[in-house]
Amino acid sequence: MTEMVIDKRRVAESFSRAASSYDQAAEFQRQVGSNLLARLPERFAPQAIIDLGCGTGYFTRALTQRYQQPVMGLDLAEGMLRFANSQSIAESSWVVADAEALPLKTGSQDLIFSSLALQWCPDLLRALTQAAQALRPGGCLAFSTLVEGTLTELQQAWQTVDGFVHVNRFMPLADLQQLLAMAGFGRWHCEVEEHVLRYAQLSGLTQELKALGAHNLNAGRPGGLTGRARLRALTQAYESFRQPAGLPATYQVAQILMFKES
Repeated sequence: MTEMVIDKRRVAESFSRAASSYDQAAEFQRQVGSNLLARLPERFAPQAIIDLGCGTGYFTRALTQRYQQPVMGLDLAEGMLRFANSQSIAESSWVVADAEALPLKTGSQDLIFSSLALQWCPDLLRALTQAAQALRPGGCLAFSTLVEGTLTELQQAWQTVDGFVHVNRFMPLADLQQLLAMAGFGRWHCEVEEHVLRYAQLSGLTQELKALGAHNLNAGRPGGLTGRARLRALTQAYESFRQPAGLPATYQVAQILMFKES
């Protein structure tokens, strides 16, 4: 993604506003993060651990429990960190930080864990190289991110209504893999999971995206309120995807482990 696509200030503000509602709507996010956590090698025993893009601290707490080590939560959204601090144990620490400018000493970390956060980085390669610099030899960056094909049903439905950008755009898998190869890690592995969520009505999806703070954050979105006529047209267009189990919303998730050379 380029700087023209994502405005990090707007990202931080949107997720800060969603702090109190996030956990109630985050079942999919918890599943993705749990899958990422399960991919870490069983014998891997990190001591210095970062949860990058920690949000409400759900996986900060999970990492603390798994490794029995203090975990530092980093996030761009100050509101998320305030909420995380109110929900968490005293051993946790919270720092407002940008993944593209990590406030970490070179070679200071064993594990940087980041679930569904780095897709909001305008310069993902910079974020990856920052992580590589902060890791010790043998350290791991474990992250999940959304790739092209995510929310394709919503994107296609909007295309029948108007020409504006209503759906967040995500990186093609081939472009992501190219960045992974350039980031300076000794070895890495990337696997894509497809998750299909289902809703009784379109409003269930749109309300969930708003509760998560993950509604449209791209440049080029229409200004002002979406008119009722356009919403009716969108609802009608989305109905063409209806299946017996409900309206599908597809997410393409890249699960990635990257190891720094020992």
